[in-house]
Amino acid sequence: MGDLDIRPATAADVPAIVGMLADDPLGAQRESPDDLTPYLTALNRLSSDPNQHLVVAVREGQVVGTLQLTIIPGLSRKGATRSIIEGVRVHSDERGSGLGTQLIEWAIDTSRHENCQLVQLTSDATRTDAHRFYERLGFTPSHVGFKLQL
Repeated sequence: MGDLDIRPATAADVPAIVGMLADDPLGAQRESPDDLTPYLTALNRLSSDPNQHLVVAVREGQVVGTLQLTIIPGLSRKGATRSIIEGVRVHSDERGSGLGTQLIEWAIDTSRHENCQLVQLTSDATRTDAHRFYERLGFTPSHVGFKLQL
């Protein structure tokens, strides 16, 4: 495998990112790769917010992974800053290569650099392989998550 570059996502990366988001049974139900307009609008919003880090992993000129890292200042935990990892995806050709670990380690290192005291993430209850992956990286399934679709 060639060298890996993790860098901020650009508009040119959006088709590859959306393709990865849609490349599983859950994503196929909620993503629309045929119309990139809402994704490009979202990228503009994310890019203008210094607490948002939408990144891509690029190997040999190809986008092979992505994640979003959000930095959240807070009052709880004695004013702790936390980060949330969201939208982690690895291209199907790269799964099992260690790329997911590299992406999560990048997010943890960036969180430390941002003076976060806690890194958190959620994972769909059906993604049992992902749960084992996150636990191997030191995450603990300590909470029950809830969502309300609006």
